[in-house]
Amino acid sequence: MGTQLKICFESGLLDEASIIHSPNHDERPAGSTLSLIVIHNISLPPNKFGSDHINQLFTNGLCIDDDPFFAEISHLRVSSHVLIRRDGEIIQYVPFHKRAWHAGVSCFRGREVCNDFSIGIELEGTDNTPFRNSQYEALVSLVKALQETYPSLGKDQITGHEHIAPGRKTDPGPHFDWQRVGKSLSVCLPASA
Repeated sequence: MGTQLKICFESGLLDEASIIHSPNHDERPAGSTLSLIVIHNISLPPNKFGSDHINQLFTNGLCIDDDPFFAEISHLRVSSHVLIRRDGEIIQYVPFHKRAWHAGVSCFRGREVCNDFSIGIELEGTDNTPFRNSQYEALVSLVKALQETYPSLGKDQITGHEHIAPGRKTDPGPHFDWQRVGKSLSVCLPASA
């Protein structure tokens, strides 16, 4: 990911991403300002990488016959703004100015319902698997583009799902290198919830 990423402010879409539109989004509440980036991890089926199942989950097309686990989650209506695949490919599901359904019950610095004011970034991975260099490079480039496009996203407003939903969520997990990302962005991470 050697090129600088660009976001079209009007469309809320990343120029360099593959776009797969998710129906699982809506408008942000009036007056809400983007002020948080939430890092997640996801793998479908659990601990497997490279399939189309994440795309299917975020577009309500998950087939329960493909894996026994899918019967537990096929009813969910969830999304994230983007997914960063293991090879660094970025897939965008929801325009950044729209509200994706990624955080659930959550709280950041006393503000609840983090979906209202956050951008969700999924990394293809698990709590127990180190992330790849290509993912870190894509993530840092994406965060820089987001902060350039949306100045209200301060440098220290990046956190993990585990921090805004403690006890309920554990991602991005112990293998996520906060120091590496913080150093690349010249900030101490993660932001405190």
